Amino acid sequence: MTDRSAVDTIRGYFYQFDMSIRSVLGLANDTDSISIECVEDIDLRTASDVTAVQCKYYAKTEYNHSVIKEAMRYMLSHFKEAKAGTKPKVSYVIRGHYASGQEKLIDGIDIEFLKKHFLTYTTKKVEHCRHVELGLTDCDLTEFLALLTVDINALEFDKQFQEVIKQLQVTFDCKPFSAEFFYYNNALRVIRELSIRPSPADRTITKKAFLQRVNTSSILFNEWFVQKKGKKMHLAALRKEYFTALNISPFERFFLVEIDSASYIRDELKELVFVLSKKWSKTLKLEPNSFCPYLFIQGIPEGELLTLKNELREEGFKFVDGYDYKDADFSANSIAQKATHVNGIKIKILNSLSNLEETVKSIVKTRKIYQFHLGQSYFAYENPSISHVKIQVQQLSDIKGVI
Repeated sequence: MTDRSAVDTIRGYFYQFDMSIRSVLGLANDTDSISIECVEDIDLRTASDVTAVQCKYYAKTEYNHSVIKEAMRYMLSHFKEAKAGTKPKVSYVIRGHYASGQEKLIDGIDIEFLKKHFLTYTTKKVEHCRHVELGLTDCDLTEFLALLTVDINALEFDKQFQEVIKQLQVTFDCKPFSAEFFYYNNALRVIRELSIRPSPADRTITKKAFLQRVNTSSILFNEWFVQKKGKKMHLAALRKEYFTALNISPFERFFLVEIDSASYIRDELKELVFVLSKKWSKTLKLEPNSFCPYLFIQGIPEGELLTLKNELREEGFKFVDGYDYKDADFSANSIAQKATHVNGIKIKILNSLSNLEETVKSIVKTRKIYQFHLGQSYFAYENPSISHVKIQVQQLSDIKGVI
């Protein structure tokens, strides 16, 4: 597969995923459900009926009847089985976007048009009539057409995506950023997970269950979502939303980062310490509201944390950790002391989650928590007066791309 055809194929997957998300959000009742790739690409189920939807994205292709011919014959075969009682009765929808050619179907589909353009085909120089082979009469075909909707004017890729974002904004009463990075990101993950399950029963989800799974409090690193945006753009968008400010307010900022012991490099972590201190500190000589950030490192062994501190000390990089002397207990007041030009404190290192929680609770100033996690989030602190942003990253170096 060429690079270009690979890109087109991936866009086709995203187009179908987005249409699936639109479909489930558009269900009228919480108990209505959507099934992925059962009868067709998408099955919509309400208390009274089932609609099988096939969707295709042909942004560079002219519409021709042959493009949907196979889908039409398949749906007719299912219709015959439904009439015989071996399969459930459903409605059928073929929906697609094409570069041109929509005028070829402007007058709709009648029985003769259906037979000529969709049900008659040739294989190995032998002409076949699918309706004849199935033993269906004109009355049967009239019934089939009553159950069939063909839409060859479906939304273009980006327009459909924007419609999905608007639906999510309305559903969750949120801003565009949250709609995309929280809810769309998670919706894409849920649809993808459903699509690869082997059992049809496991590929079905109600609207209520879908919304519950989508509504999480963490920005997850979903490979499909990141692939769609591009990793550099993904990190840049997070930086713009959370870490771009012309004038940094003197808040108490807690940066929680997680390391992977298998890929950990000390110099990489030290560089992150320096970047955090440089960007999120303000300790100039005449600064009345001086401050510096707090840092907690999840997953770092105690001995490695000590080595890191020793290296920072040897390099003249001053920090505090809440322990004032040998064998002292942790003091939230000590670590929360004001960082100034005089005392030279550049960062405040928290040794444990319990130290972190105690410090956050003890401070009365505005607090902001930024938690970067590799897998599941590791710190839960729910307080409506404290901003707690959770961002899943793939590796430690991603954090620099965000902050």
